[in-house]
Amino acid sequence: MDWQKAVKQAIELRHWFHQYPELSWQEEKTAAKIRQCLDDWQIAWRPCAELGTVATLNADAEGEHIALRADMDALPINELSELGFRSKNAGKMHACGHDGHMAALLGTALWLKSHEKQLNGPVSLLFQPAEEGGHGAKKMIEDGALERVDKIFGWHNWPAMPFGKAVCPDGAVMSGNGSFHIKVHGLGGHASQPEICRDPVLAAAAITLNLQQIVSRRLPPQAAAVVSVTHLYAPSEVNVIPQTVELAGGIRLSAPRWRKQINQLITQIAQDTAASYGVSAEVDIQSRYEATVNHAEPAQQFRNLLVEELGEGFDNVDLMVPIMASEDFSYYLNEVPGCFALIGMAEQEDIDAKYHFSCHNPSYQFNDRLIDLVMRLFCKTVGLKVS
Repeated sequence: MDWQKAVKQAIELRHWFHQYPELSWQEEKTAAKIRQCLDDWQIAWRPCAELGTVATLNADAEGEHIALRADMDALPINELSELGFRSKNAGKMHACGHDGHMAALLGTALWLKSHEKQLNGPVSLLFQPAEEGGHGAKKMIEDGALERVDKIFGWHNWPAMPFGKAVCPDGAVMSGNGSFHIKVHGLGGHASQPEICRDPVLAAAAITLNLQQIVSRRLPPQAAAVVSVTHLYAPSEVNVIPQTVELAGGIRLSAPRWRKQINQLITQIAQDTAASYGVSAEVDIQSRYEATVNHAEPAQQFRNLLVEELGEGFDNVDLMVPIMASEDFSYYLNEVPGCFALIGMAEQEDIDAKYHFSCHNPSYQFNDRLIDLVMRLFCKTVGLKVS
């Protein structure tokens, strides 16, 4: 097997995945394509969490068992690019690069299979559905994806960093998250008679402002956290004070220790503020993913490989970690040692700035140069030299 042919095949697969994006827990054609590749290459696999797949190489070896993971799901976004392989599924797009993640892992699988006898231990390849809020990693673990696994490694492309740069810190690399929904119940009526109404719009506005004090005044400056009100819904006519107003927003936190305090403060502030305006607040808070926290030894192992591929100073970047985005890779790291890296993909000579659009943007484009790089990193992670 020629390395460049393997990379080329992986890039072609990336373009196929990009054309046929599927949302969380709907990745049926995606799973079928992955499994067909594995069959063609005579790599053993089993279904996991229904739409997920766990492929295994060198299964009976005695050495360290390493797992590598890629996520599969797309987003409900209309693609704006003019790519020849743009999305053919209306309203769906691989706007986070999961198509590239899958392709890099499949390329790795192809190369590992052709050198399977050189592997020191078992290697599991995890193709995971439903990362985008669907807790796919949790379901994969419940279905045995980490059985006998000693370490796990993962990555995410990051447009905010140039190609050739990366971060893989000890400790938290991505944040935990959650969401909140608040219903403010008042007494509606004619706008000309506010004195006989209890205005939920005014109360909701005050709640929005007061929630911003959680991070600035109720948490220590060392606690990286975000509380954002992103939705305020108060339908009515211009001369009508509505009966109910709905608020919603997101929570980001750099460490699990802050979750309980933030949740309690959201509830307390919403209800106390509402009471001061003569209305009531019903608060519902949903915790989603915990922070993605790297283990020191695997993180150092991966940083050593980044030095080999990118050189010293690969992590000299302005990016502050943990970033406030979240990842369900955190579930794996709560179970076994491992690490998660963010790898830059922006090109300095990119005149159209096509690789600079952030993840989840309708103009986002994945940089195919990452596939060769990540294949090299993954192969070296499992102890296989790349010529």
